[in-house]
Amino acid sequence: MDFTFTEEQEAVGKVARQLFEHRATPEHLTELESGHVRFDAGLWNELASADLLGIALPESVGGSGGGFLELGVLLSEVGFSVAPVPVYPTLVLGADTIVRHGDSAMQDRYLPGVIDGGTILTAGLVEPGNSSPTAPHTTARPGGDTWWLDGSKELVPAAQLAQAIVVSAQTGDGPGLFIVDTGSDGVTITPAPTTNGEPHADVGLTGAIGRRLTEHDDGNIVSSLYSRALVGLCAIQIGVVERALKLAATYTSEREQFGRPIGSFQAVQQRLADAFIDVEAIRWTTWYAAWLIAQGRPADREAGIAKFWAADAGARVAASAQQVHGGMGIDITYPLSRYFLWAKQNELALGSASQQLARLGYAYAEGSGK
Repeated sequence: MDFTFTEEQEAVGKVARQLFEHRATPEHLTELESGHVRFDAGLWNELASADLLGIALPESVGGSGGGFLELGVLLSEVGFSVAPVPVYPTLVLGADTIVRHGDSAMQDRYLPGVIDGGTILTAGLVEPGNSSPTAPHTTARPGGDTWWLDGSKELVPAAQLAQAIVVSAQTGDGPGLFIVDTGSDGVTITPAPTTNGEPHADVGLTGAIGRRLTEHDDGNIVSSLYSRALVGLCAIQIGVVERALKLAATYTSEREQFGRPIGSFQAVQQRLADAFIDVEAIRWTTWYAAWLIAQGRPADREAGIAKFWAADAGARVAASAQQVHGGMGIDITYPLSRYFLWAKQNELALGSASQQLARLGYAYAEGSGK
């Protein structure tokens, strides 16, 4: 199978990297992280001006008509520069979901604002005391043309920045997805600290009014969002570990001990060679899952496999990169520290490696009839 990117997909990566390298410098990130929230509104507007926020949205709402692979390329560049912009929550969790399951009125209401940078979206899948994002405890009751939602979501990405949140909830006919405006009555948003400093918040819903997403509902709408969310995280992790390994390679080729670069020592070479293999495993499992999604094919199992590698191998790559740096590896003023924290955040978000293995094992047992 050939995963060579098209010229258009490569152009997405090049434009994004140029913008991020210009704005998301270590000095600027340090300044930004000393403030209230890790979000660069200027960079967000530049992404909109470069037509990158509409890269995976249909032309009917002003987008570029691209798909999930183009979105994955953009996400990997976010990870490569640990960029302070809510691309993942807005485009993967929010806009992509509305494109697939929102009616035309809902698309017209939210998506043009996403494209021009005026609207930030997200989704809440994780709940306190609930280890299964596909089986929500939050409830939804019909109330005419809208629904009343009660429950809570935790660690919702960029919820304090978002104008609307896609929420998973149980109905009388199973789990569904609903969109709730953050300024509505019954919605409370409490910022929460995170490992990598990215904005997340806990969301409480008490009789909050939501509108149900029902278009193209195949009965597995929450699982579909979860799988796409996993692959989006994996795409970010590709960029994170690729940059961490690059930093490690540069440092070990320049740092000398006993009159020669430490990168010439066999133990260091073996450690980085193992890390390189891990990066490739994350890369290919992620792009395979993303390709399946882009083709409209089932990818729940492949998303779980990709997330296992992104979590398990991602942690090893980050640890190796830190350890070959020696004391510099734990200096929080050195750029590598951000990549270590992002790798850890991505490792645990939406289910750790062991949780993914448990899900895969359960699905295998079900499929085999054992």
